[in-house]
Amino acid sequence: MNNFLTDTNRFVNKALKLTSISPGLANKIITCNSSYTVRFGVRLRNDIYTFEGWRSVHSEHMEPTKGGIRFDISTHVEEVEALAALMSYKNAIINVPFGGSKGGLKINPKDWTEKEIEKITRRFSQELIKRDLISPSQNVPAPDIGTSSREMAWIADEYRKMSPTDINAAACVTGKPANKNGLIGREEATGRGVQYILREFFKHEDLVGSIKYSNGINEKSFILQGFGNVGYNASKFLTEDDGMKLVGIAEYNGGIYNEKGLNVDHAKKFFTKHGSFKNYPKASFIKDGSLLLKRKCDVLIPAARENVITLKNANDIKAKLIIEAANGPISFDAHKILSKNKVFIIPDILANSGGVAVSYFEWVKNIRHIRFGRLEKRKNNIQFNTIIEAIETMTGKQMPAKFKSNFIDGIDEIDLIRSGLDDMMIDGFREVKKEYSQMRNPDFRTAAYKVAIEKIAMSYDSIGL
Repeated sequence: MNNFLTDTNRFVNKALKLTSISPGLANKIITCNSSYTVRFGVRLRNDIYTFEGWRSVHSEHMEPTKGGIRFDISTHVEEVEALAALMSYKNAIINVPFGGSKGGLKINPKDWTEKEIEKITRRFSQELIKRDLISPSQNVPAPDIGTSSREMAWIADEYRKMSPTDINAAACVTGKPANKNGLIGREEATGRGVQYILREFFKHEDLVGSIKYSNGINEKSFILQGFGNVGYNASKFLTEDDGMKLVGIAEYNGGIYNEKGLNVDHAKKFFTKHGSFKNYPKASFIKDGSLLLKRKCDVLIPAARENVITLKNANDIKAKLIIEAANGPISFDAHKILSKNKVFIIPDILANSGGVAVSYFEWVKNIRHIRFGRLEKRKNNIQFNTIIEAIETMTGKQMPAKFKSNFIDGIDEIDLIRSGLDDMMIDGFREVKKEYSQMRNPDFRTAAYKVAIEKIAMSYDSIGL
């Protein structure tokens, strides 16, 4: 079995060799600051059930620390520590002023009713809150595998009850429902970030040329592994906005393939209704979904969980571009094989960082107690109307309605969120690209880690550590 935490640290150590960071500081950057184990009982079904969970804080070079909470029966403390480390590096790359943390609860959500999940979530929250492991100023969770805006609303409500005088209580967690101090655009954020990064990649002729692809993202085929929130949104945006062609979807209980292309929403409705792609009418059903990873396509997008590409299947990968929409989908040894085979990999610590970028915006909104664009929207509308009137007066012609409506409608909060996300993702990509271009043996993942750890080192150095 591949060790996720060990592989993460091996990637970091590879990048550290290219820096002048001292061994002591390097060890500080790698080491997880703390991991808390909580065990708590909940009375359910006329009995008491004991649950085990964790909250790991990898780095407090910036505070609060940030990272999701996953509900997964296979999670364990080393996985949580690895994910916390990735959060530190993600935040550093895209310049989000947070440290890295992560949480996990060992549970299969499908085994419990919604009311039972709520009771368990609230008890888990209580255990974390009273240890300051959920706090607007110290540690801010978000959704992950097995959790959603629903669980985040319960956690926020529990924090409010336990901290009634904290005026910034809503900022204790992100990924909340929009009507519960959340942010429109948070749910789509990670998938949207994958889209922005892939768009940016295809704008760089040297990178595209290195894998002998033609320029432009349009009509490029891709296979998706994992059809959850991230995979669904990424594939929807890439097909609808950018003209890419989704030819395969791999899930844990089978997959589908159609070289002519798949309709994302049609596939999603079928999978949601049936819980499987078996008997899907518009594609071939593949009983072992993992086999789809080996099919020919331009881009492979693993969007489920860690260690799906390992020594066992790395040599069989035919795509020449992989973008990691999930955390840690490629093991360290598999990465070496793929690199040897000239496969270009856009790593998770860059491609998967859209979620924390928009989580940052939500946190800022909660701290400010005002929505983005609230103060300036009407003023902008007046200015735009004045410009339109001036243009029409000078030209003696009416501005076409489709252009006029864009001005008159103004900028909504979602437009600002997407613009900010795009800006942060592109800035991060270009920083990594610059580092990559200067490397003797270029490797995009190593370049990304080097950018991240040097920023964290600088942060520690500024406080005299």
